[in-house]
Amino acid sequence: MAAAFTFSDRARGIDASGIRKVFDLAAQLEDPINLSIGQPHYPVPDAVKAAIADAVAHDRNAYSPSQGIAPLVSRLQADVDETFGHADRRAFVTSGTSGGLMLALSALVNPGDEVVAFDPYFVMYKHLTTLCGGTCKFVDTYPDFRIDVEKVRAAIGPRTKAILCNSPANPTGAVMTEAEARGLAELSRETGVPLISDEIYELFCHDGEFVSPAKYDENCLVVGGYSKTYGMTGLRVGYAHGPAALIEQMIKLQQYTFVCSPQPAQWGALAALDVDMSARATEYRGKRDLLAGLIGENFPVRGADGAFYMFVPAPWGTGSEFVAECIKEGLLVIPGNVFSEQDTHLRISYAATDDTIRRGADVLNRLAERGPAVG
Repeated sequence: MAAAFTFSDRARGIDASGIRKVFDLAAQLEDPINLSIGQPHYPVPDAVKAAIADAVAHDRNAYSPSQGIAPLVSRLQADVDETFGHADRRAFVTSGTSGGLMLALSALVNPGDEVVAFDPYFVMYKHLTTLCGGTCKFVDTYPDFRIDVEKVRAAIGPRTKAILCNSPANPTGAVMTEAEARGLAELSRETGVPLISDEIYELFCHDGEFVSPAKYDENCLVVGGYSKTYGMTGLRVGYAHGPAALIEQMIKLQQYTFVCSPQPAQWGALAALDVDMSARATEYRGKRDLLAGLIGENFPVRGADGAFYMFVPAPWGTGSEFVAECIKEGLLVIPGNVFSEQDTHLRISYAATDDTIRRGADVLNRLAERGPAVG
């Protein structure tokens, strides 16, 4: 007799990711044009591969300390101290950026609490908050994906436990201006609501310098990682840095959840810090310009200042309806409602070869000009 499971509210409150559904579909298609995937198309640098292989060969395969291997933590801390100069800012190694976000929200959010985030949003924000028993209160950033600090102020209530921002942003590619970063930092200090800054795409700022709100707020928690910069998404090494009291709570929670980031991958991350990835950043700026030039007449491009995404309005129908037609043509993109309370847009990833980008643009333009299918 099959077990009669009674599932928790937290499990039933989360839908399977629409991104995963597209990935599953990709496995069933022959030679799809894949502009859906949220990871670099280039391989892990050789120096990182060598460091991981060396760690495995020298039996560095056991648990590391929960906060990370000492050389990597020391290097992180030195970089953080040099960049910010905050006396109380402490760094540690997480199991990917997603792991860092989960720990941060678990440390701050009680059932019934709220987290202010921006719509469109990275798909995990809403569901990680749900896992903690909280709810996301979204601040709409359509149509240009800019941050209005006064809208954020209006969204803060008595149960608000965090403001969660992401720059460069997934799915929009928007990059916070210095004024926006400063404004969020000042609002966090004024209200006492902690600011969490997701900076996983820091390398990919196409049109200017990256600005972290932590520059203006010693209490801002930063989460980031190596997955996107070095193409090592499956190796699960991230980091967090922020006020020591919060970091201590996060490390404690990591002991009983992720335990630690995989030790061999941490040695790879340490080696990665000495690899210059600026050529990849330049390459991806070129890919952004290529795609924008190919589809701009049919798909108004806003945001796309960084990361490797465009979040564009569907030229007809809903975002989901247009994406369904794309998939019929062998093009994999993600419907915007995966990342938003609206179903008006689609996300295109240009982390692909130039040939794949051109093929995808041909399908997008053809469908835009054709209009919705009849019958």
